[in-house]
This record gives sequence, C-alpha cells and structure tokens, in this order.
Amino acid sequence: MVVVLQATIAGFSLEVMSSVRAYVAGEALWSRSQKNAVYFLNVFLHSGDASQFAQYQASLAVPIGDEFARWALESDPVDVEVARIGFLQGGNHPDDVPGLIWLFRYFNRVSFLHEAIGEWAATDPMLLELSVFGEVIRSELKNGPVPDGGRLQLLSSRLSELNTQFTVHANRFSTVLGEGSRAIKVTLTCVNIITAVMLILLLLWHTRRLVLQRQAFEDALQGEKERLVWQASHDWLTGLSNRRAFEAHLQSELDNTATDPLALILLDLDQFKSVNDSCGHLAGDRLLGQVSRLLQQDRRPHDVVARLGGDEFGLILPQCPLSNAVDIAEGLRRSLELFSFAWDDRCFAVTASIGVACIADGNITLEDAMRRADAACYRAKDKGRNRVQVDSARADVVVVAARPREAARA
Repeated sequence: MVVVLQATIAGFSLEVMSSVRAYVAGEALWSRSQKNAVYFLNVFLHSGDASQFAQYQASLAVPIGDEFARWALESDPVDVEVARIGFLQGGNHPDDVPGLIWLFRYFNRVSFLHEAIGEWAATDPMLLELSVFGEVIRSELKNGPVPDGGRLQLLSSRLSELNTQFTVHANRFSTVLGEGSRAIKVTLTCVNIITAVMLILLLLWHTRRLVLQRQAFEDALQGEKERLVWQASHDWLTGLSNRRAFEAHLQSELDNTATDPLALILLDLDQFKSVNDSCGHLAGDRLLGQVSRLLQQDRRPHDVVARLGGDEFGLILPQCPLSNAVDIAEGLRRSLELFSFAWDDRCFAVTASIGVACIADGNITLEDAMRRADAACYRAKDKGRNRVQVDSARADVVVVAARPREAARA
C-alpha cells in the first residue's frame, strides 16, 4: 500500500507536469502559426501570389483548431471527440492530446491555468478578424493588385496591429504558463517530499507495531511456557511442588550429598478421609490448602515442600542433621495438633503421622531414600498416629511419642 500510494502520487505529478508541458509546446505552435498567418497574408496582399494565400490558410487552421478544441471543452456536455480533433488540427502531438483535454477539464479553475485560458480566449475576436480580413483581401485582389496605395497601406497597417496584439497575448499566455509550471513543480515536489516522509513515518510506526506485537506474542508464549513448566512441576491445588518435581530435587540433592546430611520427611494426615466423607471434596481441598500453608511456615529458602498425592506431603531439608530434622518434624506435628479445621459450623481435629529419614550416604538411591522415609511414616501410623517416627538401622525408635490431644491443649 505504501509503494502503491507513493507511485500514484508520483504518477499524478508526472501527468500534471507533462500536460502543462504540452500546453507550453502547443502555445509555441499556436503563436508561431498566428504570426505566420499574418505574414503570409501580408505577402499575398503585396504580391497576389495564390500560394502565399494557401500558406496563410494552412497557418490560420492551427489556432482555429485549438480554438474549436477549447469551445468543445467549455461546452455542456463536454465533447471530447471534437476537442481531440481540434487539438490534432492545431498540430499537437497525438500523445499529448489526452493530457491537454484532462488538464483543461479538471484544472481549468486553477488560478494560473484560468488566467492562461483567458489570454487564449482573448484572441478569438482577432482570429475572426484575421479570417474575415483574408477573405476581404482575396476579393480585392481578384482583379489584380490594389491600385490605391493608401488602401494598401491601411490593410498592411491593420495586419501589423493584429500581429502585435497576437504577440502580446501569446507572451502573456507563455508567461502565465511558465510561472504556473514552476509553481506546480515546487508544489508537487513538496507534496511528494511530505508524502514520502509521512509514508516513511507510517512504515516505521507499522514496523514498530509489528515488532511490539511480535514481542507481546513472544512474551505471551514465554509466559505460557513458564505456566506449563510450573504446572508440570507443581500441584494445582496447593501450589506446592508435585511428586515429580520433589523426586527430581531429591535426586539432585542425593547427587550432591557429601559430608552434610540430608533430612527427608514424609507426612500423612490422620483425619483427612473423615473430612472428605462427611463434608465433601471441597472441604477436603480447603483443608489441604490450609495444611500446605502451615507446612511452608518458617522454612528455609532451599527447603522443599511438596504434595506427593492425596493427603501425603514431603519435605526435603538439605544440610540438616538428624536432631534438627526431628525438632522440625515435631514442630510440624505439634502445629497440626493445635490446628483446628472448621467447615459448616463443624470443627475437625487434624493430626499427622510423620516419618523422618536422615541421608548421609551419597551412594544411596532415590528409591531407597523414599522407602526409608515411607517406612518410618507407616510405622508412625502403626504405633497409633499423631507421632514422629525416625528411620534407623537399629530397632524402631519413636523419637517423640504423641501426647493425648486433651493434655496438649491443656
């Protein structure tokens, strides 16, 4: 569209300039033919040579053809065909005729062209007089040369006056067209420059808009990728890491385990099924969300809290010795024991069975680490729930025994 618009404006400018040039060239033919007509008629007046009169008629036909073309274009309706014939009779090049007609029809009210047409039309009475004058002279010379010297001088003087008048109007016509041509050239040049600048600015704006759209699309695509990556590694309900992300992080920690021990905690809610069965899954989802926020309290930046599925949660505590891990697990157990879940005017006690495994061996596999923590969690359930059980190579040891809920609240 930018190229087409610029080409259209450039084409219009060339057409206007070409049409103005055609009028300038036509004026030269018209002016020269009028002078030639006066000259040949004057020669005929003094010599009586019929060939001079024929040349006078041929020269006079040029401005008369242009005159007929102008009348056809000024008529209502415009007679384009008569105008074309008239311009061709005026000696104009056939390729210039369409431009002459187009410029006259659509731009004759433009100041410079309107003034030039006025100078052109002012010669109509003179052309008529010259035509009549030629017939009068031919009739007087039928019987030989004009015997009266005074009569001959009068006719010759009138021809000279007509020639002077033709010259004045032709010069004015040429001057006006020249000034108009220069003004049009400047105007069209400015229009082309302004249009080019506007189109360049438009192109820059459009390019910038496309760049911004592409950037917005790329940002949206990146955001969608990040969202999908987040969804692939997080639990949609609690926002915690999911099992896959938990196991990947645990494997990474196991690969980096050297001298610093790694604590692994698995936690199962003891009363979750009763909440689901009595109040529905919406209540169960609400409980899981509240528990997940409780588990994230006071965690270090490099600790990992995850929902492994259902009511099972896991914690990875890097650089955490067993004693600290047991304290953390007991703190979680106590927080859950003191926590009360309310739903529809009903309150539910929430406790958890927690298994703790301390990994100090860098050669242990992911499956072994999970199995040890899971086994400790099951032993906590078997021993009555609401307790912390530590995995050990020795016989099972309950590091922190559960207290009755009533005593704890007391």
